[in-house]
Amino acid sequence: MTEHVLTETSGGVLTLTLNRPEKKNALTRAMYQALGDAIDGAADDRDVRCVLIQANGDMFTAGNDLADFAAVNAGDTTANQARESGNPLLAALGRAKTPLVAAVEGRAVGVGVTMLLHCDLVYVAEDALLTTPFVNLALVPEAASSLLLPARIGHARAFAMFVLGEAIDGRKAEAWGIANAALPAAEVRAKARAAAEAVAARPASSVALTKGLMRDAPAIAEQMNREGRHFSAQLKSPEAKEAFAAFAQKRAPDFSKVA
Repeated sequence: MTEHVLTETSGGVLTLTLNRPEKKNALTRAMYQALGDAIDGAADDRDVRCVLIQANGDMFTAGNDLADFAAVNAGDTTANQARESGNPLLAALGRAKTPLVAAVEGRAVGVGVTMLLHCDLVYVAEDALLTTPFVNLALVPEAASSLLLPARIGHARAFAMFVLGEAIDGRKAEAWGIANAALPAAEVRAKARAAAEAVAARPASSVALTKGLMRDAPAIAEQMNREGRHFSAQLKSPEAKEAFAAFAQKRAPDFSKVA
């Protein structure tokens, strides 16, 4: 476990708190591993009947730490090997049997949004901002979001989020069906906690079966694999190099000069 992911179990709820606020909770490899292990482990822990995901600081998560992506693009062998071994959080989300609840305050970027598509209940702040800027970084969607997001909100809306990088606030996330409710920021954690405890109080076998019936786990896994192949290829592309350089230099990328 990493100090950047805090864990606490009480009342049948395992709470996972992203705790890297000084870096806007950007996710590192160690954080992905810790989150994935915790979600996987919940399935065999009789004391855990629901998992609650939240974050400290003013941002849910800035998504993947771009330094890791840039290292892969630059040919860093260690970073590339870690990437090729797969993302433990995404895999755990895809096969999760324990109900997942999310409390989202501040901005959620990239995987901070796509992970919500695997959560069974989602509560967001009204002023939260959700973005999936994969194409802006010359990448492709992940976490089976290319399948799940259009199914949730429709092709046109999903395409605008993925390709144009259009952001949606908490109220729109509720209206579009990404979130159960949009609330004042000060109320989000309490509402999500109460929902998680309510889930934990239900008969565990019925809850697990219902969750399983509502998800096509093999299709999700296959879509993750398809996305992963394209993501890995794009991560090493000249377009991605330009995108990461532009981000570091705080300028707009110019993909027209990339062959």
